[in-house]
Amino acid sequence: MRKIKEYQTINKIEGPLLFVQKVESVGYKEYVKIKLPSGEIKRGQVLETSKDFVIVQVFENTQGIDKHTYVHFSGETLKMPVSSNMFGRILSGIGKPRDGGIEIIPEEKLEIQGEVINPYRRDVPKDFIQTGISTIDGMNTLIRGQKLPIFSGSGLPHNELALQITKQAKVRDSNEPFAVVFCAIGITQEEAKQFINEFERTGALERCVVFLNLASDPSIERIIIPRMALTAAEYLAYELGYHVLTIITDITNYCEALLEIGAAREEVPGRRGYPGYLYTDLASLYERAGMISGKKGSVTLLPILTMPSDDKTHPVPDLTGYITEGQIFVSRSLHNRNIYPPIDVLPSLSRLMNQGIGKGKTREDHKALFNQLYSAYAEGLELRGLINIVGKDALSKRDQRFLDFADSFEKRFVKQGRNENRPIETTLDIGWECLSKVPEDDLSRVPKDILDRYYRREETEHKGY
Repeated sequence: MRKIKEYQTINKIEGPLLFVQKVESVGYKEYVKIKLPSGEIKRGQVLETSKDFVIVQVFENTQGIDKHTYVHFSGETLKMPVSSNMFGRILSGIGKPRDGGIEIIPEEKLEIQGEVINPYRRDVPKDFIQTGISTIDGMNTLIRGQKLPIFSGSGLPHNELALQITKQAKVRDSNEPFAVVFCAIGITQEEAKQFINEFERTGALERCVVFLNLASDPSIERIIIPRMALTAAEYLAYELGYHVLTIITDITNYCEALLEIGAAREEVPGRRGYPGYLYTDLASLYERAGMISGKKGSVTLLPILTMPSDDKTHPVPDLTGYITEGQIFVSRSLHNRNIYPPIDVLPSLSRLMNQGIGKGKTREDHKALFNQLYSAYAEGLELRGLINIVGKDALSKRDQRFLDFADSFEKRFVKQGRNENRPIETTLDIGWECLSKVPEDDLSRVPKDILDRYYRREETEHKGY
């Protein structure tokens, strides 16, 4: 390791950035300690080097830093202390305790930058993770090792959804250890208290490692925190053999921090002011999720992002969609009708769903039921638009049954309690209950043997269908 060098050559401060006149070569992402005249120590890392100066990003605020401040270059990159005793801990965006406990006594210290998984070593995800939420388990199934983002909007209950998934998620019919790494970026004090209280109340904290970055914290910390969380997840997965579900909310706040740093560095902006390297930067996070051949554990990633003005063409959701394996949309329309969780199943998609459902994984009727529910719900919503023009009385009895199905699907299948944990069998049974409103002749997407076994004919026959 290179000997630590100390300089007192700060010539400019812009936002969270220090411009230090260069005396000796230093490394990119090198860990830095900043000693103020008062004796206070702040931390940072090298963001850029050139012939004349080094740019250092400060993790805390820059208050009190002046030209008399000393900058120490350590010769090492920032590392995350990891341990098998991390469970139940609540940490800051730079890995320091927020729960009043002692600092983590590390079994190892790992570089937080990490590396994306080599495609040659990736295993194909194929095991179902049950979240207890019907619209995910039944219609957009989450698979172990998958990257499945949740697209939401301002004011929608994506944080409540994240909490519910954290409490309920598990790998079914497996004795292998399961853990959750929860990472919140740029949240308010009130939201942080809600998360902590709910984790403690339900006992979910016992299997969680929680990272919290508050809106009042320096924005530069938002760039560090998801890498801290993913480093902890990788250690639990690939060193200790856990199947780790990593939930990150809100990725948009992370991207806003990138935009802010880019502006301070006077970078040429890309789409809507975001850095031109936004796609690459997001990929460096998302592609750390997966399963590695020869390793017991896995990292499943569920990033949550808010779409400004509910615009799915915004750079953050747009680029995320190219990198990940599907998306789950949170609907403002459903939310306004008091339906929780307000997940719109029609634009949502899990590209790996077919690999984790069916006989021996969920149930033999899962795929056929999903196809039929999707088709019938799409037709029901189309008819809702039609009745605004011609009126409900102008519809045929068949069309009215599809309208009844759409209402039943939203009230019985989509809507559930915030603490309601549905096994996959319950989810599928509710799906068949909703389909009982549709005449058997219209269930063209279900094979006859599946129909004979699961379709509830007595309900339609009783109603004269």
